[in-house]
Amino acid sequence: MTPLDARPVLVLGGGIAGMTTAIEAAEAGCDVVLVEKAAYLGGRVVRMNQYFPKLCPPACGLEINFRRIKNNPRITVLTQAELEKLSGSPGDYEAVVRLSPRYVTEACTCCGDCAAVCPAERLDEVNYGLARTKAAYLPFDSAFPARYVIDRTACGAACRACVEACKYGAIDLTGQPERRTLRVAAVVAATGWAPYDAGKLDNLGYGKCANVVTNVILERLAAPDGPTGGKILRPSDGKPPLAVGFVQCAGSRDENHLPYCSAVCCSASLKQATYIRSQVPDAKITVFYIDIRTPGRLEDFYSKVAGDPKIEFIKGKAAKVDEDAASKDVIVTAEDAGSGRLVTRKFSLLVLATGIVPQTDGLPVDFARDEFHFVRNVPEKPGLYGAGCARRPEEVSASIQDATGAALKALQCAARSARHG
Repeated sequence: MTPLDARPVLVLGGGIAGMTTAIEAAEAGCDVVLVEKAAYLGGRVVRMNQYFPKLCPPACGLEINFRRIKNNPRITVLTQAELEKLSGSPGDYEAVVRLSPRYVTEACTCCGDCAAVCPAERLDEVNYGLARTKAAYLPFDSAFPARYVIDRTACGAACRACVEACKYGAIDLTGQPERRTLRVAAVVAATGWAPYDAGKLDNLGYGKCANVVTNVILERLAAPDGPTGGKILRPSDGKPPLAVGFVQCAGSRDENHLPYCSAVCCSASLKQATYIRSQVPDAKITVFYIDIRTPGRLEDFYSKVAGDPKIEFIKGKAAKVDEDAASKDVIVTAEDAGSGRLVTRKFSLLVLATGIVPQTDGLPVDFARDEFHFVRNVPEKPGLYGAGCARRPEEVSASIQDATGAALKALQCAARSARHG
């Protein structure tokens, strides 16, 4: 295609939706600036163990996207960067982007010598704080950009061990924040999501019972590059769980927390049930649910998992979660809508299926948002678009499709502005 004679498209967020938007727009001939606040691209997807329903790892798809971005000169990637200010109109926006220093230059070869000598540690956000890294660290093995980063908030101001250890001269501890002003035709918000704070669910035991975890934490426990090397173990004693409970809609469809359905939680729990059954063949699993929502092609996935005789489904909400002081087992009291009675079950491990919260609060006020803070694409706001879970809760494949649509809208806006000059 003939390259568009237009200003670039600005994409906010480097997760699967943001990467897809950037790739599709760039491969159609438009320049793109991809802004990501973390030190790496990939968002929540890099923390997943497997996709449902095929139960395949995300690594291969991510690697392909990383390569497409790296090999496309039309895509400029700015990590550790955030949009500070946006002004202007469709086809002619002025964006001010703030970049935080990485302290590691492009001369980095990922040799790891800096981390080997680094005396300081920090919580590992890729593993949701379940592990620690050195202050000089590579976010994950296949990270893009393939470069170490230094967390200066975690290390002593006078420490220069990494500088002295780096034989390539790739570390510059004098780096300062900088600002760049960009002229862009359109802006796509693909800022992603965060799991709902399970600590707000007072009756479900998170943070009070040692063996209550969330669905995102279980995903990391199952991942080969996770804090336990892919072994699903009880936090209290490191033993495999023999009885596991899943509490669906933990905070979702609840007027006191998230009034909406988060769309993916049922399928995610079904997927995670297969993790446990694969690792601990004798484990028994109980799923407490309001409704199992697995539309379309996911219905076959549900039927397959539900056919396992060691997986039981109880329609009813978990009312109370307690801990057995001696064994640290989790005791769940729940309603059973089928019998109309309360049931009490004891589990080695309890998983809370927390919902999706859009990460859109930092967006400029120009973006239209609904009552739940999801971005709304409205005709009155051409040039500003949402994509992926910033727009609505959805699975990875749906986010990719949505991002492709956002790229098309941004391209149309850019093309109109180029024609009108």
